[in-house]
Amino acid sequence: MREKVIEIANLKKSFGDLHVLRGVDLELYKSENLVVLGKSGSGKSVLIKIMVGLLYQDEGSCRVLGQEVENLSPKDLNKLRLKIGFSFQNSALYDSMTVRENLEFPLIRNVKNLTKAEKDQRVEDVLDGVGLLSTINQMPSELSGGQRKRIGIARTLILNPEIMLYDEPTAGLDPITCVEINNLINEVNDRYHTSSIIITHDLTCAKMTGDRVVILLDGVFSAQGTFEEVFKTEDPRIKSFYDYNFIQ
Repeated sequence: MREKVIEIANLKKSFGDLHVLRGVDLELYKSENLVVLGKSGSGKSVLIKIMVGLLYQDEGSCRVLGQEVENLSPKDLNKLRLKIGFSFQNSALYDSMTVRENLEFPLIRNVKNLTKAEKDQRVEDVLDGVGLLSTINQMPSELSGGQRKRIGIARTLILNPEIMLYDEPTAGLDPITCVEINNLINEVNDRYHTSSIIITHDLTCAKMTGDRVVILLDGVFSAQGTFEEVFKTEDPRIKSFYDYNFIQ
């Protein structure tokens, strides 16, 4: 039986009269790339925030690595978050730090008793893993958007997370760089054996990276399966989502 690393059941979340999640069920399996598709404002980011305890559901259950997130103490929640790598849409690099310093920062905060040589090795290993070892002494302002995205992913990998959460990983990138980032997501999965959730509205990203795809419409998952299974449908809402993206 495949190991489940995230289990969500009947999850509901509203903000006043706005019902964002209306009873969501979701499972993420070990070493799987799962794509969550949905238009802007569909609740994708709310779902991720509940997984890491930045928001709490109104009803339902969210278990991550066997733990019910809403029941965790602040100390245990921080321990759980160290096992989750979060790749922000804007890469979230510190502009005043070099690439090396950006990558060292989470180590200094979270991993005690590392020697300088051990920190250097970790930084070089993850930079090599994303193909950007040559940028180690550069500033973020000297990097392209795609390079900053790669460095942001490297910074999450430096703590050896079990789960990766990607929030719109291809947003704002040109088509060629999008393909490079999609390939990198797959390489991270292969090299680091992470279990990943990729939040996106980009169908090319979904098709390239997803072992399984779910589509969030009107607060519930309307379809799930392989990319081809999800879009082999007569559901007008799913067809319009496909057409909106102009995927060939």
